[in-house]
Amino acid sequence: MEINPRTSDAKDPRRRFGDRGEDFAADFFTAQGFRLVARNWSCRLGEIDLIVARDGVVRFVEVKTRRTTTYGNPEEAITQSKLKHLARAIEAYLRACTSPPEDYQADALAITLLPGQSPQFHWVEHIL
Repeated sequence: MEINPRTSDAKDPRRRFGDRGEDFAADFFTAQGFRLVARNWSCRLGEIDLIVARDGVVRFVEVKTRRTTTYGNPEEAITQSKLKHLARAIEAYLRACTSPPEDYQADALAITLLPGQSPQFHWVEHIL
């Protein structure tokens, strides 16, 4: 099941920055041999930034991107509330699938985009 990404508000710099992080995340997972299933899958219960698959395992990925680590690493911004919404969105996605995956997990990809440097990635598996 593939869902088209939502349209971004081109005037919102935070949204554009988040989209850029999700572009880096999609490239990161593709380079790791994953197939991109969907981006920004959403329902009234929450959103899933990326859904990727490899070797029969589907990964639901929360992407967090920051320009600085002054206020902590990106993954530290994944709150219990966000995890609750992610879990509900995953459940809704699985219910919407005609043949839901048997093997799946939730991961996070933290991306730090420091000025003048290549993106730094920190992949955290099994966040739920």
